[in-house]
Amino acid sequence: MAGKAQYEELIRQFSAFGAVKREMGRLLPADCPGGSAAVMTLLGRHGDMRMSKLAELLAVDMSVTSRHVAHVADRGWIERFPDPADKRSRILRLTPEGHAQLDDIAERTTQLLAHRLSDWSDDEVGQLSRLMARLRASFDDCRAPAVRPPALSGDEQSTRTPAITT
Repeated sequence: MAGKAQYEELIRQFSAFGAVKREMGRLLPADCPGGSAAVMTLLGRHGDMRMSKLAELLAVDMSVTSRHVAHVADRGWIERFPDPADKRSRILRLTPEGHAQLDDIAERTTQLLAHRLSDWSDDEVGQLSRLMARLRASFDDCRAPAVRPPALSGDEQSTRTPAITT
């Protein structure tokens, strides 16, 4: 198991990763904020789905999901139609315009990453991708009981450094 200092460094790196996310967010078209892009990305990846499933995948409240879906639907990027199994529910589907917008976002993001990581080897990019997928999977298992971290000993508490810095 990694040591305390390694986890603290990892926390600092997560905090600093915000700059990467912000730069990627600046690539999005002005009328397509991050939440809208996330809705289209999930519909593109998983296909048609109910709003409740989308909220689960986004890991946000239904009211937040509703706002994102309304924004995307208003622009004609998705359509909502009655669920044949339950007329009270709606199924969400990307429109051709939505697919085109998603393709444009993917192209912009791919170009940015190719530019920023041009001095990385293919193996390094692959390793980063595998490790990020593994990290995400470690947090995705919602069925696992929450584990409370062990308490720090007195010595560790007195030498503790701030965990989140940029």
